[in-house]
Amino acid sequence: MSLFSRQNSGFGLQNKHSFAGDSAGAYPLVLRISVRETSILTLKISKKDNPVENYKRANKIFNVDSQPVHVWDFSGQTNLILMNEWNKLHHDCCPADQENLLEVQVYAMSDSLTSKIGGTNKENSLDLDAHSYNRSFGRAGSMGLIGLENLGNTCFMNSSIQCLAHTPMLVDYFLGDYTRNINRTNPLGLNGELALAFGELLRSLWTTDRKPVAPHNFKEKIACFAPQFSGFNQHDSQELLAFLLDGLHEDLNQVKCKPYEEAKDASGRPDEEVADEYWSNHLARNDSVIVDTCHGQYKSTLTCPTCSKRSVTFDPFMYLSLPVPSTAKRAMTVTVFSTDGSREPCSYDVNVPKFGTLSDLVQALSIACLLGDDEILLVAEVYNNCILRYLEEPSDSVSLLRDGDKLAAYRLPKKYEKSPLVIFTHQHFDEHSTGDNLTPQKKEFEAPLLAVLPERVNGLSLHNIYLKLLNPFQLSKRASSLNGSAGSNVDSADLMDGTPSDSGSNFQDIQLEDDPGSSKCSTNECEITNAPDELYDGGAADPNKERRVEDFEFYLRNERGDVQQQKIEINELDLLETIPSRLHVNVHWQQNASIQYAASMLNSLPEINKLELTPKGTEDSVALHGCLEAFLKEEPLGPEDMWKHQQAMKKLDLWRLPEVLVIHLKRFSYTQFTRNKLETFVDFPTTDLDLSSYIADKSEQPSSHYCLYAISNHYGNMGGGHYTASIYHEEGKGWYKFDDDCVTPISENSIKTPAAYVLFYRRQ
Repeated sequence: MSLFSRQNSGFGLQNKHSFAGDSAGAYPLVLRISVRETSILTLKISKKDNPVENYKRANKIFNVDSQPVHVWDFSGQTNLILMNEWNKLHHDCCPADQENLLEVQVYAMSDSLTSKIGGTNKENSLDLDAHSYNRSFGRAGSMGLIGLENLGNTCFMNSSIQCLAHTPMLVDYFLGDYTRNINRTNPLGLNGELALAFGELLRSLWTTDRKPVAPHNFKEKIACFAPQFSGFNQHDSQELLAFLLDGLHEDLNQVKCKPYEEAKDASGRPDEEVADEYWSNHLARNDSVIVDTCHGQYKSTLTCPTCSKRSVTFDPFMYLSLPVPSTAKRAMTVTVFSTDGSREPCSYDVNVPKFGTLSDLVQALSIACLLGDDEILLVAEVYNNCILRYLEEPSDSVSLLRDGDKLAAYRLPKKYEKSPLVIFTHQHFDEHSTGDNLTPQKKEFEAPLLAVLPERVNGLSLHNIYLKLLNPFQLSKRASSLNGSAGSNVDSADLMDGTPSDSGSNFQDIQLEDDPGSSKCSTNECEITNAPDELYDGGAADPNKERRVEDFEFYLRNERGDVQQQKIEINELDLLETIPSRLHVNVHWQQNASIQYAASMLNSLPEINKLELTPKGTEDSVALHGCLEAFLKEEPLGPEDMWKHQQAMKKLDLWRLPEVLVIHLKRFSYTQFTRNKLETFVDFPTTDLDLSSYIADKSEQPSSHYCLYAISNHYGNMGGGHYTASIYHEEGKGWYKFDDDCVTPISENSIKTPAAYVLFYRRQ
């Protein structure tokens, strides 16, 4: 309830006892009154500093008529206001140094009132000097429990607004005289319009009128400040929160002319001195209630991996964006091929993080297939019998791969990592597809084969390379291997120059019970099958070589591998003018070839397995402290964030904590092709979040213990979700769910869900 003297604006209650012309006078007084219980509130107003002449003079200066005191009941908590007849006070001839008494009798309509004066409870009798302006405010038990209408996909906005509108320091501020702090000249702000719109909206949420509020004006202003929020598309509540806090800060920034402050080099000075210098520079340019409430400071350390040079900076933060470590796994099946014909292909099941990277996949696959130290894996996606793309970017997410995709991995010697490659696609006569037609139909093998190109490419070299790749599929060799007659270790010939291969030489049985992958081929099939050297280096002739060559026809294809160009003759010497990085060759099997090879692994590639279903009772979960530790751990910078042309190591430490700590859980990941959400359950404390062990500054600081008071929740997936807010209402002493215009009480046990997205903590 506000009590002040001004012109009659046609609303409110006014004292009908005119006293403007009396010597007792009226006083240019602005009061904000709050009471805890139904009672009589007595205000003692000094007269000696407010003579009538000063009041008349003020009226003349401001060109207003003398009016009695007016009382407006903004809170709606009173139904009767009684005042002394101030005229009688004058006629009683009270000495000038005595006090006039204004008695306001307040009767609560429903809920008891809470008195908060300057953040502390006061008695119902207040001593106020006439020159003072009391910035206290009143909040009743039923106030602040008002919903916001959904204007059309604005649940994200409503969720963030409700969390901020129940932040105690901001409530105190915007229910007070915040307009005097508006910066209307800041080019980074909105001339104060965003702060005014938010203040108006917050005040409308702290009344006893339980009717939901439609935030049209606020939405218009936030769209002016951040145009991406125009229209009625769904957005991220944390993104809006970040822009809103930044906009409020700029509208309320008390620094009108920002000085240029250059950060000095640490030069061996203590961290405490350097941190205080950075913080002073920050405050010299930024001074607002948002800074006082939400800004903290962390220490950032970069370390060069080559010279161990360190760079330390102390940067401000407004919220912490924490990664959410996930223990959910995805089972993926990949078939591994050799590129020198030394072993049969094997399919492996490997488990990788559900939202892991291709680097995770290659690492798990390398362990499963016992990859040698001098080998690498080239992973490719196979579609329609051809290699669709090579998966060569380690940071790409495995979520880019669908369950029905098919993967092939090729073992390459490290020394040939950058060498040109030849990709063989092949087709054979399918005897089972004849039907009524007596002539067998040609059918493409599903799995391409890959090898390193030699320095000189001709018809014979391509024939020999392909025959070598088929060596593990020969029926005669498979039979001898199974009968134990192929147990001798013969050095395999190197594909490039005829020297013994330096790839892994003694691969034993693969038993992967304790390894992250398991093979789908027999033990003997996974052993090395060596080809005779003379087949490739011009040694002793293979009696079946000429017949085997006649069983295949070779054709060049274009770069995309989809258009057949010309037949390659075995005696063709000048096949290519220049050697491409990828040479595509299509091989036509003749009918006799199919009976010599067991090509089931060529004929069918397994799909990537479906996502593993999480058994009931073993949901993916992590503690909030685990998220903090993942955020603060040392990690290498990305390729785009190189420091002095080096991939430096970066380490973050918390240094200075804010009064209100906003924690953003990074549940959403975005790539060029996909958007994913982590449904990991984060177990966060509600009453005592202790951050003392994470503070790098060991000097005396305010309390590092925090209490949860609000949560912005997101339900659903990236395609279509819904935001709500869970908020602790101090006056109501309980938790409430704010679902747009619907506000309902909830139990504290129900606020911890996998939907928790942004957490709001205040210092205890």
